[in-house]
Amino acid sequence: MISPVSPPGLVIAAPRSGSGKTTVTLGLLRALRRRGSTVQPFKCGPDYIDPAFHEVAAGRPSFNLDSWAMGAGLIAAVANEVSAGADISIAEGVMGLFDGAAAPGQSGNGATADLAALLGWPVVLVLDVAGQTETAAAVAFGCARYRDDIDIAGVILNRVASERHVSLVVPAFDRIKMPVFGAILRDDRLVLPDRHLGLVQAREIAAIDDRMDTLADVIDAAIDLDAIRQSARPTKAAIGPLNGAGLRLPPPGQHIALAQDRAFSFIYPHLVRQWRLAGAEIIPFSPLADEAPDASADAVWLPGGYPELHAGVLASADRFRSGVERLARRSIPIHGECGGYMVLGRGLEDVDGNRHEMTGLLGLETSFADRRLHLGYRRARLRAACSLGAEGTEMLGHEFHYASTVMASGDPLVDCRDATGVEVPEQGTRQGSVTGTFFHVIDRVAP
Repeated sequence: MISPVSPPGLVIAAPRSGSGKTTVTLGLLRALRRRGSTVQPFKCGPDYIDPAFHEVAAGRPSFNLDSWAMGAGLIAAVANEVSAGADISIAEGVMGLFDGAAAPGQSGNGATADLAALLGWPVVLVLDVAGQTETAAAVAFGCARYRDDIDIAGVILNRVASERHVSLVVPAFDRIKMPVFGAILRDDRLVLPDRHLGLVQAREIAAIDDRMDTLADVIDAAIDLDAIRQSARPTKAAIGPLNGAGLRLPPPGQHIALAQDRAFSFIYPHLVRQWRLAGAEIIPFSPLADEAPDASADAVWLPGGYPELHAGVLASADRFRSGVERLARRSIPIHGECGGYMVLGRGLEDVDGNRHEMTGLLGLETSFADRRLHLGYRRARLRAACSLGAEGTEMLGHEFHYASTVMASGDPLVDCRDATGVEVPEQGTRQGSVTGTFFHVIDRVAP
């Protein structure tokens, strides 16, 4: 049954990408926090950048909730349990409200609407009304009527030109009886820097707290925060506790050395939480600081991130490299995802064409000199037992990178397909106890 301490929740969504969901979400998180509310943030779908900003804004770690890759029970368990002690939960949507994979996954197709329906959280729609008046209401009305299993609580008008512009837009919402929670004027202060995989990471922005306070100032002045808070509703998905028993993706070891720094920051928080619930000890270390993984570790995990931006530093990190080499010689399981996978390879060519020597534990050469986007959900079946599971285990994850594979030797690790079942080139690599994949694992497939 639902935990009695689970707070009400809502979803910040939009009809399309680029409408301002992230900046509105960050401003709301910080503004509510400044008013004394404890806010639990979430992100719909497979995203690493936005949750890091959420954590800065809210002061609590943000968790991904992904209906394509995660089972309904896991989504509901995470949503309920990590929000214990909070006053409200706020989930930022992904892309447009109804946009997801072309084929369904474990509990939906990954669309924001699927998550809202599963959890029973109302949607606050962020509308970019630049160049629009009455049409904005028509768009919102269509979103409200498209599916009968979600509820549009109201809208936030974004990128408004003037008070007169607001006066031309709002009457149409009155006619369709849809609340307008507020209107945000166009403001360059709301723009956050970005790079090839999305926003620059939160920890890389100078005076990040000041930026969050600026967003909160704008939201506080423009939005009816009390009305937003009152629109939240309790989670409807009934579940039992996720107590570590029967987890679909158990820990790769009991003493896990986990790389954590600016080059290795892309790991889903629910995975680390599940590992801890199962009794595993997480031992963080920083390859960028030339730290070796703990010698007592019985598993090493190198997450994704931006190693291409720090390739020269990693190439000269002798203690880190010799440390993972010693563990590999002892047949300790070592796994790398995306950026971590590339660092386990022989060499990485940066965007300027300079090759940097990596650990050499896998026969992989990658390059950013000729960038090519690899993006999408992945369904993978293990071809051999490894730290991810037994041979034949099926898992769901996501691939998002611009690296090209120049050469790969060793044994393929997985047979991989996209969301529609079409084979993709991603096979990962296995060499002894060392494994790697370009896709990030999110959950195992239900038996």
